[in-house]
Amino acid sequence: MAKLFTTAYFPPVSYFAAMAEDMSGLIDRKDGGSSFGLSPSVVYIDAGENYQKQSYRNRCRFYAADGVQSLSFPVIHQGGTYKHPIGEIKVDYSTPWLLQHKRAIVSAYRTSAYFEYYQDELFDLMERKPERLLDLNMSLLQFFIEKIGLVVDLRTADEYSPEGIVKDVDGTPLVCEDLRDTIHPKRMNTILHDLALEKPYFQVFSPKYGFKSDLSIMDLLFNEGPDSILFLKRL
Repeated sequence: MAKLFTTAYFPPVSYFAAMAEDMSGLIDRKDGGSSFGLSPSVVYIDAGENYQKQSYRNRCRFYAADGVQSLSFPVIHQGGTYKHPIGEIKVDYSTPWLLQHKRAIVSAYRTSAYFEYYQDELFDLMERKPERLLDLNMSLLQFFIEKIGLVVDLRTADEYSPEGIVKDVDGTPLVCEDLRDTIHPKRMNTILHDLALEKPYFQVFSPKYGFKSDLSIMDLLFNEGPDSILFLKRL
């Protein structure tokens, strides 16, 4: 079943676990492992909804030396931002938040096993400074999908539907599993529990504070690298 998500900045692990749920079929990888490819999951990102503050749309949670911290960035408020579709919302680069985020990410993950393998490409995407919030988030989403090895048919839904109904590629209505209100920084979700994925992986600061679940996907990728897919999908 196709799934419908809000756009998100460095989305949490549960966001990607939900995307990976419907992948099925195995194909061989050149490195000798296996990857999902015969049946990709179909994922829609809602580009027609109105912007909402204090959500994952422009914030994320990560593991720093002082414990779990949040990063967020400003958007340009023009004529009532909260009444505009998310596809029209522009990122505010007038403050040095981008540099601050990069420094925070480096400080948190520079000693993780795989950070150096992904750092340059990830920061290059951020430094391109896409004008729209949706474009920034989509570029990051595609980056993590590729690096983890997920096979996802990623689409955007340009018209808002409170019922979670989108237009399929042939224009017919398609009912999605609606996760737009499920994944939110202010509310716990049960996605990892429901998928039997409540399991720890190595985290840089876990010896000090213990394992912290459902942080940004960068926490999983920087610590587990190519094995991230093994956490998100039972093989």
